Order: sequence, then C-alpha cells, then structure tokens
Amino acid sequence: MKPQDIVVLAKLISINDPDYIQIALAEMLYMSQSEISSSISRSSYAGLLMNKGREVNRKLFFDFIKYGLAVVFPQHPGAIVRGTLTAHSGPPLDMEIVSEEKYVWPYAKGRARGQSIAPLYPTVPKAVILDHYLYELLALMDAVRVGRAREKNLALELLEQRIC
Repeated sequence: MKPQDIVVLAKLISINDPDYIQIALAEMLYMSQSEISSSISRSSYAGLLMNKGREVNRKLFFDFIKYGLAVVFPQHPGAIVRGTLTAHSGPPLDMEIVSEEKYVWPYAKGRARGQSIAPLYPTVPKAVILDHYLYELLALMDAVRVGRAREKNLALELLEQRIC
C-alpha cells in the first residue's frame, strides 16, 4: 500500500460509481493515469477493491483506517504554515470540536494558518476543492492519524457512517 491508495479509495467512495473511468479519476485527483492504475492494482491485490476493481470493500477499508492508518501512515504536526484545514480543524469535526490548535495541509492558496500535516498525497489540497465529500473523508482520516483519543473516536464514528 502507498498513501495515494487511501486517497483513490476515498475518491471511489465519494463518486460512488462502479463504471468510473481511470482517466477521469486521475484528472479529479490530479494524479497520473499510471498512478491510478497501479493504485487500483495494489488495492485489488490487498482485497480493498472487489469486482475487478470496481467496488470498494467498505468494511475492510474502514477496518484498515481504524486499526492501521495511523500505524502505516503516521503523521506529527509540523511548523505553522498557510493551507487547507484538516483533522479536527476541518469539516465535519470543526463543528464538534473547539480548539485553538489548527491543523492544515500546506497549500499556497489556502485560507487558514496552522500546524502543517502532510496530506496522504501532495495534490490532496487541490483535489478537495472540487469534492467536499472527499474533503470530509480525508480530514476525518487525518484526525485518526494525528488526533487524541477523543478526536480519533469521533472521527471513526463519522467515518463508519460515511464508509460502511
């Protein structure tokens, strides 16, 4: 697994179309078509995609997020930068958790300032502008990667509702 595989799977859940076209998926995520193809192959091999790569195995994907995401792709907040809000600072957790501490994906066109969190793939801040549902999924996943127990548990509860 590579971090972009998580982004691709989240996008497949977001678009919810088993007849997706890889080139369109690549354009929506600002990735190359070969990266999408490789990601789909890896996810299919891991059992995270079923039906010849057309359907996300949602339960297995959620279990991976719950038990493996923070271990396989850990993240620690970095320097204060401009960017796009994520984790507990981004939607939908920003409505549930009030904190002075803000986390952002570094992005020159971002409107917020906070501690930097490396996104799972460099083009994530640009891709989420086009897809609010994808934004919520990835921000919740970041809460699992960097949050404390309360943030993680709330993020997992919301992810389960959206994924399973």
